[in-house]
Amino acid sequence: MLNRVYADYLMPSRLGEYEALVREVADAGYAQLSVRDFFRRVRGGGSCPAGPTFVHRHDIDSDLRTARKMFDIEARHGVRASYYFRLCTLDFGFMREIEAAGSEASYHYEEVADFAKRHRLRSAEAVRERFPEIRALFARNVARIVEGLGIPISTVASHGDFANRRLKVINHELLRDEALRRRCGIECESYDAELLRCFDIYISDRKYPVYYYPLSPFEALGKYQHICLLTHPVQWETNWVESTRCNVRRLVEEVAWRA
Repeated sequence: MLNRVYADYLMPSRLGEYEALVREVADAGYAQLSVRDFFRRVRGGGSCPAGPTFVHRHDIDSDLRTARKMFDIEARHGVRASYYFRLCTLDFGFMREIEAAGSEASYHYEEVADFAKRHRLRSAEAVRERFPEIRALFARNVARIVEGLGIPISTVASHGDFANRRLKVINHELLRDEALRRRCGIECESYDAELLRCFDIYISDRKYPVYYYPLSPFEALGKYQHICLLTHPVQWETNWVESTRCNVRRLVEEVAWRA
């Protein structure tokens, strides 16, 4: 609990560390790419890219303020990255800025978990029986984002929720439907095996005191040729308002789930 309080409300900004990382990745000779750019190189060449690559994936679960600061750092250094927005964090103006800079703005989807919580579905079987409705909801949400953004989206990323863990049904299961992918113009899901097999290591940020798993990206440079780093802005700078909002929302959802 003390670690959580420190991470959410007391931790000093780590954005200086992020800018140092961006510089060290460039100095080590890595191309810094979005998920979309990397996947198209994989698909276009039929194999993993030849040179060293570092893919930046940002999941915007919350905290648009810090996401903008990370984007500003990347823009200063000519870095391309992918930003995946939930419905509750959509900001079409910011997303268009990201696209204009050559990076990727797309969808961090969670229809399976949202539907299960809204309809109080308590088993994996009950959720999968409703997949036709959930796929239709996903397609409508993608269409809404494409309309607001003004350009098609081509990769998406599944969001993880406590409901997914309880039910043992991941949001990614929706995208096993090829017809749905074609309907929505989805070329790649960020957890597709075709994409993941080309990474030598996949690193995710963590809350204090761990920070990274399975190792620091600084340590990975030079040891691995193709690296993917998943980050969440809220874990790089404290934002009292966002942290409190998310904690309260999670508590309310947990209570409703148990009711």
